[in-house]
Amino acid sequence: MIEEKVSSWLSIDEVAQMLEISPGKVRRLIDEKYLFSHRVNKQPMIPADIIVDGEPLSSIHGTLVLLADLGMGDEEAIAWLYEVNPELGTEPMTSLLAGHKAPVRRAAQGLG
Repeated sequence: MIEEKVSSWLSIDEVAQMLEISPGKVRRLIDEKYLFSHRVNKQPMIPADIIVDGEPLSSIHGTLVLLADLGMGDEEAIAWLYEVNPELGTEPMTSLLAGHKAPVRRAAQGLG
């Protein structure tokens, strides 16, 4: 489960404070796939590691859009990001955090 793979979660309000924007803008960033959230104890939570240097991880947006274009729903796409991918040899999220977005996108394209 994703809850076990994410070491630290942030609430929408906490992310709003970190990014110095309103909670409504954070929700809009989630809707527009610049961020994503997952329900933890019935509350939408955002993995802390996708906020890098006070900004959303830049490679998340294009990756989530690609997965949506391939027909994945939000929860399915989030699950894919945290499952070990044989082509990558690690979880796609780990590769994105390491700055390796091209291999992640190639692995995603292989799904379609």
